[in-house]
Amino acid sequence: MAKPVQIWKPTRQQLLDAQNTTIPDILAENLRIVFCGINPSLYSAAIGHHFGRPGNRFWPTLYQAGFTPRLLSPFEDASLLEQGIGITNLVARATARADQLSDTEIEQGGQILVQKLRRFRPQAVAILGVTAYRIAFRQPKAQLGRQADPLGPTPLWVLPNPSGLNAHHRLVDLVALFAEFRTAVERLIAP
Repeated sequence: MAKPVQIWKPTRQQLLDAQNTTIPDILAENLRIVFCGINPSLYSAAIGHHFGRPGNRFWPTLYQAGFTPRLLSPFEDASLLEQGIGITNLVARATARADQLSDTEIEQGGQILVQKLRRFRPQAVAILGVTAYRIAFRQPKAQLGRQADPLGPTPLWVLPNPSGLNAHHRLVDLVALFAEFRTAVERLIAP
């Protein structure tokens, strides 16, 4: 029988205490895909799980785009490894909003990401947030989709940030873009 998933909501004080804390990456060698967020929200840091804020559309998007066999909870983020999927962030420290990060932090995070990709060697990486990608890798004209240049040894896509604060893309749009990415990676790694 499956162990029930522990779900809890952080208090206001726990959210305040989460400022500048970190969440461990969910990475292993030779994954199919690594999703790279911008940085953890205070909510995610308080609960200790990626894309944890209730309004974040990452988990419904993954499910509806065919990455997971069912809708996962943020509390099940480590189970993504079973699907060959990992999670990391450009900047490790938690903030209330991504705009509280400096360009220098984001650029340094890009360098750290490349080191992680060289170490873990996933088959593809998707950075979730075109603005963060533009800053991290000094690509001011970058658009969503597959990028011409890989990150280190890894083919690179840029996808929209699934945060509920990102009003530029509806859930249906996110699902379509993530599904295109999934299909492209499947073609890339097909024998």
